[in-house]
Amino acid sequence: MLVGIERNSFVPVAHRIERRFPVKSKFPNLRKPGKFHIHYFYDDKRTTPNNWQQRCRSGLGESPLSDWELREGRMAVSSFLQQMGLSLEESDSIASNSPSYLNMLVEGVRDLELLDHGANRDLELLDHANNNALFDFNLNYTDKILHIAALKGDNGKLAFFESLGFTLSSSMNLATYISSSAAPADTLPSLVNKVASIKLLLFPHNNTTATTQFLINNIRLFMRNLSISMLDEDLQHTFSFFQKLQAKRGGLNILASQDDAFRCFIETFPRLLLLSLNSHISPILNFLQHFGIPAHTLVLAFPPILLWNLQLLHTRVKALNQIHGVGQDYANLMLKYPWVLSTTIQNNYKQLLAFLYSAQVPKTWIDRAVKRRPQLLGCSTSKMKLMVDEFAELGVQRKKLDQVITKSPQLLLQNPEDFLQVVLFFENMGFDKDDIGRILARCPEIFATSITNTFQRKIDFLSSICLSKAYLPLVIKKYPEVLVSDVDITLPQRIVYLMKLGLSKKEVAFMVRKFSPLLGYSINEVLQPKVEFLVNTMKRPLRDVVDYPRYFSYSLEKKIKPRYWVLKGRNIECSLKDMLAKNDEEFAAEFMGVGTLSSHDRL
Repeated sequence: MLVGIERNSFVPVAHRIERRFPVKSKFPNLRKPGKFHIHYFYDDKRTTPNNWQQRCRSGLGESPLSDWELREGRMAVSSFLQQMGLSLEESDSIASNSPSYLNMLVEGVRDLELLDHGANRDLELLDHANNNALFDFNLNYTDKILHIAALKGDNGKLAFFESLGFTLSSSMNLATYISSSAAPADTLPSLVNKVASIKLLLFPHNNTTATTQFLINNIRLFMRNLSISMLDEDLQHTFSFFQKLQAKRGGLNILASQDDAFRCFIETFPRLLLLSLNSHISPILNFLQHFGIPAHTLVLAFPPILLWNLQLLHTRVKALNQIHGVGQDYANLMLKYPWVLSTTIQNNYKQLLAFLYSAQVPKTWIDRAVKRRPQLLGCSTSKMKLMVDEFAELGVQRKKLDQVITKSPQLLLQNPEDFLQVVLFFENMGFDKDDIGRILARCPEIFATSITNTFQRKIDFLSSICLSKAYLPLVIKKYPEVLVSDVDITLPQRIVYLMKLGLSKKEVAFMVRKFSPLLGYSINEVLQPKVEFLVNTMKRPLRDVVDYPRYFSYSLEKKIKPRYWVLKGRNIECSLKDMLAKNDEEFAAEFMGVGTLSSHDRL
């Protein structure tokens, strides 16, 4: 028996698809039609639409598929995909990894066979040869699957997307989007090739875990520091994409999983599948590579860039020239902050410039801060003003403000509450506002650190070298950098080096109290060469540096050696302090019998 089936309304009732895939007339008839066919209608009283719709959504029937149905169905799907132009290997792989698609086809065959056995008595015999497709119930099982697959009109795209790990509903949406938008020449093989190329672009083989994690951390910073209104769709779409990722299990770490990240990427930006590899994507990639930019990093962080035409991208890059000193080094700025290509971000530069210039910060210093921390371009000036006001409370204005925003521009992105916690920490240690302001101007990065995770560990380290709490404020005031120094490796190594020379822990603590910057000196570049000259050449006891640890602050070549040779030539003995603490005129008057020294005789 032949059953006439309206094109584009088939999915044997249980899988109706009239608004999903347009069936094109190019599909060949799989079997020569008989002399007559029938057009069928369903009695709404005997068929509940909700039940059919539920089965359509799930792609699962009331009973599980048999092993025979699965085996024959996979072979039929593979055969269909080969008809669409894929290789045997590709077709078999997709057929084996699209179970919901296969279930949907098998259930369609079951439904029609059920109609053939029991429902055809109520069907009217009509001839609609011009508008109907023929379904011959005498077809073999494979041909039935092939015929139903052809009638769906997606040309195998649905199965392909499901094989990539997309859900059935997402696969349908993507297949519908591609089928309704793509040019006729965009065949299944070309789509498979395009997907592979885009995936390789986003996740190249040489990509490392460290690189991906760095990108993830940067995206978190971009989102956290964005406080301006997003006026352009590109930035809105990008921000929404990462928000959705954050809401999923695993959050932004999904980007570390190539398959999961790719699916999320394509679901959000399906238009990428419509772009031509040769005429659109390749020119964009070549343009980025011209500047030495790894395209996958930029595209993953700011996907809309791949949707732009080349002229628009060129215009956005050239707009970065308004930032002084960018020159041809666009790559560094774009890699640090890919969102800098957004019109919203670029327009905010003018607002940022006007605000900081009103605080008497020169444009050159502002641009230095922007190049160092381009996320400033995503910060609103109203939020920035809150931090600048806090700096002013501590006496940090004008030139001091220049230094702060250049050394640690990230402070302008900070919440005032976090900043004030650091201020309170210093106040509790006995520092007044002037002291805190001087620390801020000298070492602003301190105010961007965590009290719990950073400060307390540094305090514990200083206590471990016999520094009592009473001396801690003095040490920090003289050398605030100790609060941002490495207490896991660097500082302990310097303490151990001094103790290996024969100094006790108490002597080292005494030296640190007298001259705290001692903690910042490199062993190989400062401590060791000066100790060796002191002991081996000057023949002085190591005890001398305990009494005068500032010895390590003077240049070995420009001050210590010249003055030593002057004193040795005159057989003069004196303390390290008398030898080094005096300025050139004082030294010459006391030890050389002259009043002043010429510039080339400076000691």
